[in-house]
Amino acid sequence: MKEEKTPSQSLYFIDDALNDDSDVKKQSVQKSEKSKDTTDFDYKTFLKTVPNRPGSYRMYDKNETVIYVGKAKDLKKRLSQYFLKGVDSIKTRALVSHIAHIEFTVTFSETEALILENNLIKKYQPRYNILLRDDKSYPYILLTKDKHPGLFYHRGAKRIVGDYFGPFPDSSAVKESLRLLQKIFPIRQCADTVYAHRSRPCLMAQLGKCLAPCVPMGEKGEESYAKQVELVKLFLRGQNQELLNNLTVLMQSFSKNLQFEEAAKCRDQLLALRRVQEAQSVSSDIKFDIDVIGHAVQDGLACVHVLFIRKGRILGTRSYYPKLPREGSLDELMMSFLSQFYLSENRSAMFPQEIVIDVAVNEIGVLQNAINQVSGREVKFLINVRAERAKYLTLAKANAKASLTSKIASSLTAQDRINSLEKILNIKDIHRMECFDISHTQGELTVASCVVFDREGPDTSRYRRFNIEGITPGDDFAAMHQVLTRRFKDPDHSEIPDLVFIDGGPGQLKQAEEVLTESFLHAKSSLPKIVAVAKGEGRKEGLETLIMGFTHERYHLDLSDPALQLILHIRDESHRFAITGHRGRRSKARRTSALEGIEGVGTKRRQALLQHLGGRQEVMRAGVDELAKVPGISKALAQKIYDALHAID
Repeated sequence: MKEEKTPSQSLYFIDDALNDDSDVKKQSVQKSEKSKDTTDFDYKTFLKTVPNRPGSYRMYDKNETVIYVGKAKDLKKRLSQYFLKGVDSIKTRALVSHIAHIEFTVTFSETEALILENNLIKKYQPRYNILLRDDKSYPYILLTKDKHPGLFYHRGAKRIVGDYFGPFPDSSAVKESLRLLQKIFPIRQCADTVYAHRSRPCLMAQLGKCLAPCVPMGEKGEESYAKQVELVKLFLRGQNQELLNNLTVLMQSFSKNLQFEEAAKCRDQLLALRRVQEAQSVSSDIKFDIDVIGHAVQDGLACVHVLFIRKGRILGTRSYYPKLPREGSLDELMMSFLSQFYLSENRSAMFPQEIVIDVAVNEIGVLQNAINQVSGREVKFLINVRAERAKYLTLAKANAKASLTSKIASSLTAQDRINSLEKILNIKDIHRMECFDISHTQGELTVASCVVFDREGPDTSRYRRFNIEGITPGDDFAAMHQVLTRRFKDPDHSEIPDLVFIDGGPGQLKQAEEVLTESFLHAKSSLPKIVAVAKGEGRKEGLETLIMGFTHERYHLDLSDPALQLILHIRDESHRFAITGHRGRRSKARRTSALEGIEGVGTKRRQALLQHLGGRQEVMRAGVDELAKVPGISKALAQKIYDALHAID
């Protein structure tokens, strides 16, 4: 009878796979015998060796670089899907074209496969995986175990003997907590070197913020310091009610012994603690640890924002910006983030009881089992939430959107995008870019927009809108021709961009080429570069094609490319500005009388027409003879009014 391995043995095998690549090439790891010098991978032969077992797999290119790591409940079925004919995903087709060979490791469950996948992703950082870049350790508050314990900020390995409280989401949360603790608990926060060499109390002691253990304190002073250390431990552990009770008992004890000065100090501590509790309390329903996660995606960038709620208070927040590859789905983004975030060793002390997310994830049950296995306790994922949790989720999503907007607008991000765009288009020193877009509703009230970007981002003061007139309704080519003609009618006496983006395909690009060629024919200014941004299949973001003016050279960029992120930002801004202008014009037209705009018909004549004929509908029905009977309306003007009204109608 075959001996069955225990879960611990299987995890040991997983560790071997991480630490020694030679071991995973044994029975559980199969490798293609095809030459590594070519990407013409013989997948049919390879798939015959793959079992129908759960496990993790690695894909290598011809340079022996891991380009993708995945996991599967059934390795054979999952790996076969990559080589099906007619795969729609561009990302998958690109990945498969670079495969030289594949290795896999069989595990005893899908949960173990997920843990292994996460560890391998962190080890190899494959280009086709969504990567969470967060290598910072979390900060703590350290209470040392010296004769007179001190409170300190700590980040990194826990080499100092003492009690560690946290972790906190960022350093500012720790420093703010230390400032608060110094006001309430007179525990030393000076460095050990300062403490060891002082001979008299420092300024903090004179201000009442330290009991000055650096100088002889006497027996009562030692007892008082030890008591404050116990109180600060209760506070940092979140045992606030017990802390308040202990302080109350201590205050009453001092009062009975006529130690009114000490009793007054306890009273002040009680008041300060109650104020802190009132300021920090944000929920009456949630009394346990919970993480709330919201996300936002824009212009090829993604942001995942986490609210850390501990014992009913928001301990802090943090935004992450995982890499979003082309064709990457939202499900893949969230699954990759959650697995890498919660299966990381440095977060083992931060597992909450609940994790609220804002989008359904297909394999959330597998991830939950993996987290429970790693943490040693039950952690639940919640999606459809109400009341307090729903409010926190709204807050997390709003923070994700705000953080992403700030990230996109940051000068560093803008500089990276400009540099990438200059490199791809082979253009130097881009200082001004303009993008043109057309908006209308079935040809009605067409509006064109011109948005301007510089090296820092949008220059909203130079945005312009153009009301398009005299064209066949719905003719976007004619609309583009008109707006460009009006914008570049006098190149030598206006600011000329280095780069002109056209929101559209070859038809719109042709209009731009014709107009700019004619406008700059005799101009002293140089003709700007022209780029058309053509929408991809299904108008899905990230599938756009860039078409260079005149040369018609085409570019297909990945969403992770900063250049495409900049182009999409410019394109989306021109689209928004055009739509806003069109809606405003349409709304104004619907509030405006049809008689307005007819030459020779002012306010008095409009009033006379409406009063004499009995309203707008009667004016519309009236013939030329009836209109001419209105006081102040001649036969010729009546004909003009009739023609104008029926042309509009």
